[in-house]
Amino acid sequence: MSTTTTTKRPPAPDSRTPSKAAQLLGDRRLPVLVTAGLFLAMYVAGLSRYQNYGFGEPQVFMNLFIDNGYLLVAAVGVTFVILSGGIDLSVGSVIGFTTMFTAWLVERQGLPILIVIPMALAVGAFGGFLMGYVIHNFEIQPFIVTLAGLFLFRGLCLVISKESISIGDASVSSMAQAQVNLGMGFLSIGAIVALVVLAVAFYVLHYTRFGRRVYAVGGNEQSAMLMGLPQGGTKIAVYTISGFCSALAGLLFTLYIQSGDPLHATGMELDAIAAVVIGGTLLTGGSGYVIGTLFGVLVLGLIKSIIQFEGTLSSWWTKIATGVLLCAFILIQRAMTARKKT
Repeated sequence: MSTTTTTKRPPAPDSRTPSKAAQLLGDRRLPVLVTAGLFLAMYVAGLSRYQNYGFGEPQVFMNLFIDNGYLLVAAVGVTFVILSGGIDLSVGSVIGFTTMFTAWLVERQGLPILIVIPMALAVGAFGGFLMGYVIHNFEIQPFIVTLAGLFLFRGLCLVISKESISIGDASVSSMAQAQVNLGMGFLSIGAIVALVVLAVAFYVLHYTRFGRRVYAVGGNEQSAMLMGLPQGGTKIAVYTISGFCSALAGLLFTLYIQSGDPLHATGMELDAIAAVVIGGTLLTGGSGYVIGTLFGVLVLGLIKSIIQFEGTLSSWWTKIATGVLLCAFILIQRAMTARKKT
């Protein structure tokens, strides 16, 4: 009796199975991981080059939060807007207006800073609400509406005063100089507020129904509408949040600089948008993490610190490095979106 043996052939590879490179490009966490890796590489390079100049001191790392707390708060607000598929160009003007509004009320009108703070936040939130309302109800592009907001708030700065207003109030000075000791270093009140705002935004975007609506509207507005999601209310809400965060950033910037000036924060909306994009949030909306925005702000802050430690480079190299990084991350976004379409 003869037996025949059959050898099983391995199954042919499925051409539809994505390669490892394609799977990597399809991972939504890739931009955040790239930004975090970039920050780590830059920090290690700074340690190796400027170790004898105190770059490795813990306080140098803490200063990244102290010197960029206001930018982090503004970028968090912009993250909400970009995730929803919009854009906000009024951020820098709202920050500048808040500095002028605060300085004018405190120095010229004699109001206590604790009364001025909620007034400034209310004005910023109301301005964001109006822009969101116009964008939704009149179906005008966010670029146009927020550009109008940019000119409006910058013009209001000049209505208040054409000159800089220094703040000599003792309560403002005490708040600006207050420090929270963490053992290995200290943080300012502005840095603590920025980290609290970041934590609240992280919770809202990833653990609440409103956060899921923001991602849904930004991912596909038509699908969100068919699912019955309140896209109008979501749009208005994200611009209100951005206006509130811009006003809060203006208050933190006022504490940082202790003055109001019509030209304060000119172009800071571009820095905030750059930090969000470098942090991995897609400009088309629907994908991104607020923790990536943190790393984007830290990368921009670290570039400034390295240039300062170098001592021989112009401050314009900050803009050059930001432009190069922005182009690189836009190319990464392009590769990711192209992968999703295939």
